[in-house]
Amino acid sequence: MLKEYVFVLILFVLAAGLAGLLVLLTFILGPKRPTAQKLAPYESGMRDIEPPARRFPIKFYVVAMLFLLFDIEAISFFPWAVILRRLHFFGFMEMFVFIVVLLVGYLYVWKKGALDWH
Repeated sequence: MLKEYVFVLILFVLAAGLAGLLVLLTFILGPKRPTAQKLAPYESGMRDIEPPARRFPIKFYVVAMLFLLFDIEAISFFPWAVILRRLHFFGFMEMFVFIVVLLVGYLYVWKKGALDWH
């Protein structure tokens, strides 16, 4: 039974070994000439003149993460729609529960004000 997976295991070991070997060779043979400019944090190619006036609002990141979350969940509708006839009523009820959970999450986010831009 496990004979079928021997070649996959061999391929995995070879790939991991080659990746490790290349990283090790790069670390050993690569040039090491650290300078202050190379060690400084890179920020759009310009040096900092003064610190930023205010912090960047986290709301943009929250909205982006919520978009990704709901977008990935919406992608699951397509495969479900393709095999809906084979799933019958049970598949319909499963998706109904999924949509209810998704709606509860959306209402929670809306109630918390994560989608307000004021």
